[in-house]
Amino acid sequence: MDIRTKRVYEPADPQDGFRVLVDRVWPRGLTKGQVAAGLWLKEVAPSTSLRQWFGHDRAKWEEFRSRYFLELGVESGPVERLRELAREGRLTLLYSARDVDCNQAVALRDYLLGLSPAARR
Repeated sequence: MDIRTKRVYEPADPQDGFRVLVDRVWPRGLTKGQVAAGLWLKEVAPSTSLRQWFGHDRAKWEEFRSRYFLELGVESGPVERLRELAREGRLTLLYSARDVDCNQAVALRDYLLGLSPAARR
């Protein structure tokens, strides 16, 4: 599976393949046309409590990934939808976080690819 991540504030590119916004809240200042996502799958985003606990604190990254993976294991419908899309062609997970290495889209990509929380240490 070819799954990529991209900051939603970067311009859309035909090389992105199918674009899915995986944030729970709509990105600030962007219109639907600017986001250019084929799907907004907010159900696959981390819970509000997990997102607030993490707060994009890199010191909490590994624990965040572990907790998020547990949440994803419970919510199988949206996860399976993403796997189906990834089997059809390139899939780009869009996110609004500033940190390009430690965000929910990166963790979600790892989950979809079957990488364990410890695999990226």
